[in-house]
Amino acid sequence: MPDTRHIVVVRFSAMGDVAMTVPVIKAVLQQYPHVVITVVSNAFFEPLFKNIDRCNFYQAYTKGLHKGITGIWKLYKALKQEQDFDAVADLHNVLRTKLLRKFFRLSAIQNAVIDKGRSDKKKLTEKKNKVLKQLPSSHQRYADVFAALGLPVNLQSNDLLKVKENFPHATASLILAGKKLVGVAPFAQHKEKMYPLHMMQLVLLHLSKREDVQLLFFGAPGDEAAMLEEWTKEIPCSFNIAGNISFADELRLISNLSLMISMDSANMHLASMYGVPVVSIWGATHPFAGFYGFNQNPASIVQADLYCRPCSVFGNKTCYRGDLACMKMISIEMVIQKIELILQPSILIADENY
Repeated sequence: MPDTRHIVVVRFSAMGDVAMTVPVIKAVLQQYPHVVITVVSNAFFEPLFKNIDRCNFYQAYTKGLHKGITGIWKLYKALKQEQDFDAVADLHNVLRTKLLRKFFRLSAIQNAVIDKGRSDKKKLTEKKNKVLKQLPSSHQRYADVFAALGLPVNLQSNDLLKVKENFPHATASLILAGKKLVGVAPFAQHKEKMYPLHMMQLVLLHLSKREDVQLLFFGAPGDEAAMLEEWTKEIPCSFNIAGNISFADELRLISNLSLMISMDSANMHLASMYGVPVVSIWGATHPFAGFYGFNQNPASIVQADLYCRPCSVFGNKTCYRGDLACMKMISIEMVIQKIELILQPSILIADENY
């Protein structure tokens, strides 16, 4: 039996990117019983790694204690005092993680870093002469980092998803017996990645007519939560989760969903962690960039065939056409059909006005 090998895994924001590390880390730990991993990430993300055997979590405060060069030095010193590490897996490759990696390298500790494939992604998003092809997934890019450390992993295993958790006490009384729970995450960080809200409402009004469905709305506290509260007044058999329970409880609830409806956003990846099917709606971005949910069925993607897509990797560039056609070309019927195929494959969508 090989000696225990302790690896620091570094990945800060954003939430979706951190969530995508989970199945890869599980693969490493399952396939290499002598490996122990300490994940270093933003404190808020700790629940993502709960109950993973031999996986520790170290809270980083990149906007406070661990801000700047001196802060990263403090983080390095604290980690060195915590454990004798054998290697560093940098799954982020930004200035903060480069500094941390450099400090560990001064101690002769092996390290490997993610190749983000920036050149290929640039070609994918060019206005002219796009090279429209599937790029390696983020999950595979993460796995390649571990391979560089001598730990190649198989991501095809059927045992890499998190298990279904108990309903959180805060919502147990609100869940209706016999209903399929459908999560709805209608928001995204950028409007270029967000299906028009009035069209999403029409999708949900149609879906609420099903007697076997209860809709659960997910979003951020504040303006998003306030809007979702208004939706619950208009859409039958719906409940707003946003701003009402902790992130850890949100994950417990997500693990019990029958379906998640989301944009190209973090909720797609949170649901994917638990093997929950996702109907994802894509606008300015594209699954070819490698950010699709782990083990999700490509047939559940909703997107328009438009010459300018994708115009950016992350959806953070203003639509140069000015009309957000990539989202507006996606009809309500297109979204409903994808949803119905998952909830009840035998149902055919009747012709009607939505």
